[in-house]
Amino acid sequence: MKIEAKLAEMGYELPPPGAYLSSQTGPPVPVVVRNNIVYVSGHSARGIDGKGAAPKGAVPSKVSPDDAREAAKGAALTILTQIKEEIGDLDRISKWLYVAGMVASDPGFDRTSYVMSGFSEFIIELFGPEIGNHARAAAGHSTLAGNSCVIVAAQVEIDGH
Repeated sequence: MKIEAKLAEMGYELPPPGAYLSSQTGPPVPVVVRNNIVYVSGHSARGIDGKGAAPKGAVPSKVSPDDAREAAKGAALTILTQIKEEIGDLDRISKWLYVAGMVASDPGFDRTSYVMSGFSEFIIELFGPEIGNHARAAAGHSTLAGNSCVIVAAQVEIDGH
């Protein structure tokens, strides 16, 4: 429970598992574990009530780059909730491998990496650079599900216990 204690120390709380559109027979599901790799579907920020959190819309016309950066950090919290739900303990994460960030962007917005750094910097601070550093993509999209300004998918390695 070291990671959750550090989260609290940093002043953050995991949102509860939110509504996720999944089916009993196939995708989308929030998390798939195969061997020692956890594959996490795209998630946006959720509030402490488990519902989708603002801000909504395209960056920068509806959402400032700084607010979108905070939303990327919120997506990290949502992803941590889903991983915990699946594997039971966030301390089992041995390495963040890959993060795919999608940013709702106005035409010409070229600061998607800046927005996604909100996610990356948060994960690196929480887990430390040895575990938290990861490969990353940060792509702009004309729209995202639920009018979210940021959606993030991830792959992490776990200890296998």
